[in-house]
Amino acid sequence: MLKTFDEVCALIGQGNWLHIAGTEALLKKLPRGKWIGGSTEYFMSDKGGVVTGEQLFVDEFPFIGCKVADYDENTIENVTKDAFDNGFSVVILPFDSSVHIAYSKGAASFEGMFLKNIVGWVAGLNLSAEGQTPVAVNGLTGQSYPDRAVVLHIPLPEDKLVNIGIINIFEPKEGSPVITFEDEGFSVKTCRIDGREVVLADYLAEHNINTNLPLIGDYSGAGVNVSIKQIADGVVNLYAPVFQGIRYHFAAEISDYAGEFKTRLEQFNGHRYTFSCNCILNFLYGGLEGKTIDTFFGPITFGEVAYQLVNQTLVYVEIL
Repeated sequence: MLKTFDEVCALIGQGNWLHIAGTEALLKKLPRGKWIGGSTEYFMSDKGGVVTGEQLFVDEFPFIGCKVADYDENTIENVTKDAFDNGFSVVILPFDSSVHIAYSKGAASFEGMFLKNIVGWVAGLNLSAEGQTPVAVNGLTGQSYPDRAVVLHIPLPEDKLVNIGIINIFEPKEGSPVITFEDEGFSVKTCRIDGREVVLADYLAEHNINTNLPLIGDYSGAGVNVSIKQIADGVVNLYAPVFQGIRYHFAAEISDYAGEFKTRLEQFNGHRYTFSCNCILNFLYGGLEGKTIDTFFGPITFGEVAYQLVNQTLVYVEIL
């Protein structure tokens, strides 16, 4: 939950493992202890969507035997090797860093990726403030990293299991053409639409495609969003990479963004979740500041991790 700086300091002193989200400045001032953290000023709290640089969001993990590790772009593939067989790992990746890009492009091919429970988020900043740097913080050492991932590996008792879930309010638009890419990455110029090569930026403009909506990749029936960041000089820049061999579609329009979230979340009311995060694009496009979304509270993020990187998605962890 959202807490004051002094309340978080007191929690650190109690000795439980913590996951903390807040501004770079507040995270750097916290005492060393059993925690990891990432930068953001956007949150979903029990009072609704909040933008604040004065409070921090905290999740407590009352488990023993946890370990913290940090990784750069050359070692991030080891995150799955270091993860516990029965447990889960919370990954924090600084936005637009080399390790963020490496994870985004390579996670699906990491050894044992879909046999371990890997969740997390991309640390960001206040979009209206200057002079900020997205960071991940190792609370044990006090080190703040703009270019390394920090991960809390959490083991669970033998009688406990992990369920990682995602809530994606988007569905492919009926009649959407099939979009494929020959060039992989975060920036694309051309693609094939129903087999015909086109300049994607031109196609989006000519067909009046709403770029607040993501492309949806078809991963054996599961929809994985790739959000559009901006279009510049005929190049479409994305918040996650596109891949060869994946069939993408345009997303269907949503008339009531916040209302759709509420409807989707009704089935989860009354459940308790150990961790959750939600995308900054959902927060902004859905106008969630000041609006209450029940059950799922946590940082608003610049990308979400549910095994691989996802966009415009709510990610949660449930202990069974």
